[in-house]
Amino acid sequence: MNGDEQLLRGRVYGRDHDDRDPGPLPHRTYAALTGGPLDGLLLDIEDWRPEEIDDGVALPTELGQFPGGRALYDPRPGEPRTPGPGVICRFYHSGDTP
Repeated sequence: MNGDEQLLRGRVYGRDHDDRDPGPLPHRTYAALTGGPLDGLLLDIEDWRPEEIDDGVALPTELGQFPGGRALYDPRPGEPRTPGPGVICRFYHSGDTP
């Protein structure tokens, strides 16, 4: 694991890395990002409807194949979700887009 990967692990996507505690909050619901440039980050999905979770997400990042582009993450069909709060599912990297 390189230094960038260590910085990302266990942090919440979109939270400032300078936050005193950029990790997850105990009362929120998260998807764990797996693979790709954002591997190890958590994505706050507290207010998402189930169909939004099923659609996956395109997250802006400077770390992907296209700096300034988006990293694509999707759930695997049929993979179980644990009732929240906490990490309820995983989103897997499916590619990058400009």
